[in-house]
Amino acid sequence: MGAYKHIKKNFEKQYNERSPEHKKRIMKWRRQGTIERIDRPTNLARARNQGYKAKQGFVLARVRTRRGSGRHTRPKGGRRPKRMGFKKRTRAKNKKRIAEERAARKFPNLEVLNSYWVGEDGLFKWHEVIMVDPSHPAIKSDKDITIDEDKGRAFRGKTNA
Repeated sequence: MGAYKHIKKNFEKQYNERSPEHKKRIMKWRRQGTIERIDRPTNLARARNQGYKAKQGFVLARVRTRRGSGRHTRPKGGRRPKRMGFKKRTRAKNKKRIAEERAARKFPNLEVLNSYWVGEDGLFKWHEVIMVDPSHPAIKSDKDITIDEDKGRAFRGKTNA
């Protein structure tokens, strides 16, 4: 079994909803801000799978988003409540994409490479967003990383989300 399989198995054990480590981590994340820059990935196997490398030019951010479908305006016009179409509405964008866009706005000089889920509780979901500095020499010289010259990958649907 490879090293990343062990890391993945360890992550799954830690992120069991009932584990005390998971609860401590979620409580700590709740006290932090909406977008937090972090030093190293929480789930290394997943981050490597999404394109992360431990080298200069890569930046990680943990982004918190609210759970649920968000607020919707009540339809105007005369119709009975059953036909309002007010309940069970979903957003056009998923939570992962919203997290990527927020991170892209917070760090305008970086480009979003990818993101992955790291945790959730009753009120929030957390995603870790992998970002790259396209002007960094280490990134420019790396042939594996292909970032478009035009800005805004997260807003143009170029990531997995």
